[in-house]
Amino acid sequence: MKRVLVSDNISKTGLKCLLDAEDVEVDIKTDLSPDELKSIIGNYHGLLVRSQTKVTKEIITAAKNLLVIGRAGVGIDNIDLKTATEHGIAVINAPDGNTISTTELSFAMLMSLARWLPQAHGDLKMGQWNRKKYVGVELNNKVLGIIGIGRIGSGMAKRAKAFNMNVIAYDPFITEEQAKKLGIRIGTLEEVIQQSDFITIHTPLTKETKYLLDDDEFNQMKKGVRIINCARGGIIREEALIRALDEGIVEGAALDVFENEPPVDSPIIKHPRIITTPHLGASTKEAQLNVAVDVAQEIYNYLSGVPFKNAINMPSLPPDILNHIRPFIVLAEKLGAFISNIINGAIQKIEITYSGDIAEQEIDYLTRNIIKGILRPHMGISEINDVNAEIMAKRRNIEVRDIRSSKTHGFTNLITVRLTTNEEEKYISGTLLNGYGPRFVNFNGSTIDVIPEGHLIITDHIDRPGIIGKFGTILGNSNINIGNMQVGRNKLKGTAIGIFGVDKEVDDSLLDELAKVENVINTYYMEL
Repeated sequence: MKRVLVSDNISKTGLKCLLDAEDVEVDIKTDLSPDELKSIIGNYHGLLVRSQTKVTKEIITAAKNLLVIGRAGVGIDNIDLKTATEHGIAVINAPDGNTISTTELSFAMLMSLARWLPQAHGDLKMGQWNRKKYVGVELNNKVLGIIGIGRIGSGMAKRAKAFNMNVIAYDPFITEEQAKKLGIRIGTLEEVIQQSDFITIHTPLTKETKYLLDDDEFNQMKKGVRIINCARGGIIREEALIRALDEGIVEGAALDVFENEPPVDSPIIKHPRIITTPHLGASTKEAQLNVAVDVAQEIYNYLSGVPFKNAINMPSLPPDILNHIRPFIVLAEKLGAFISNIINGAIQKIEITYSGDIAEQEIDYLTRNIIKGILRPHMGISEINDVNAEIMAKRRNIEVRDIRSSKTHGFTNLITVRLTTNEEEKYISGTLLNGYGPRFVNFNGSTIDVIPEGHLIITDHIDRPGIIGKFGTILGNSNINIGNMQVGRNKLKGTAIGIFGVDKEVDDSLLDELAKVENVINTYYMEL
């Protein structure tokens, strides 16, 4: 008999599959203090939460029998994913259940912002008849900029088209074919920012999207632009938004999410031209039920040992097969992350070649990990996992091809990931060295020997004397130490790649300085 604890308010209708199961015992205990939860969590095999319960390292460490944590929703900010993974606990979410709910709220925010509905309502409730004060704008023929065309962003585009809006979208993964189907234009982030009358955000909060809209971005916008964010707090720098409002760049904003929630005493909630709601994206009866049904079924599947989906951190392979390929899992994801971070354009094709002994093993899971590594830098950890990576690639019309080969180029095992976009093609090869772990051994035909971990600076440059010395000087002047370095080239004075392992994070200004060195083509930074 498996025991499941439900520690947040979730309708019994949503829990039906668990409550009806003869081999599962469900306890519903809400409003537990951290100490109370810690004292009883060791009795349970499954934990089902919403956002109120904080599943911390201390809770997970005390959960001696816990096998799975289910989050009835998308975000997993309240769950210590790293500790759960270390303890072998699967973390499962419900990414599809609140899509319609969040899309509809976002469009309601857009319409409210166009006509100042909450402010006008508030004044009238106070006895003030202010028709002239609240002159709005029509949506007809206005330009809506969408940052992130996933499920919700696509839904916003369809609704905006119904209101005769012109839509321009930025998403590194959208192709011309997808945009054509939606009847929208693709643009760079700069083009979306500069051309839009309304801007709505539908991207996860990742390292790349943290403060995506800051002072520099606001200063490029049309005067009178209106901003909507029902995605994640922290994508907009709130102080910069207030400055843009006060300077007359931004006419108004509508926010359902905040960098710190609840935003106690924040100037954001007091500003007269900001519409705020308390993170209501998933707060509809339908969405609350849908996410509960989805995650309850997933927990039951996991505990029953049957196929499941939407696992954030755990595989769906039998343990014996998983153990056999486990040494290659880290290599696979890092190959994908590396190549994804240094290629330009919308991804069209992923080609993976397995050579040597690994070609005879179970490669499907490795392929999913490579795709996950490719997509996660742009879509975030809550969107992509081992199970849904291939599905998400298909949704974006990305062709995925597996090849098994006997040609190992001198290695016992070799995995090569070739990425093709609408602008270029690049590939990276990696292997496992006995006793030394993962290694990158070839990039676009250049032989390298790179440990794929830590802070990495990557440069494309023309093979000329003195470039490496200039890099060292620039990094040294910034008090950044080079721990290891690899330079590879195809031919003398041809194109070369430099990979520098450094001791700490590198900011954009330093990358720009490196890019200005003569004969340097591109510079990139990533953390693996």
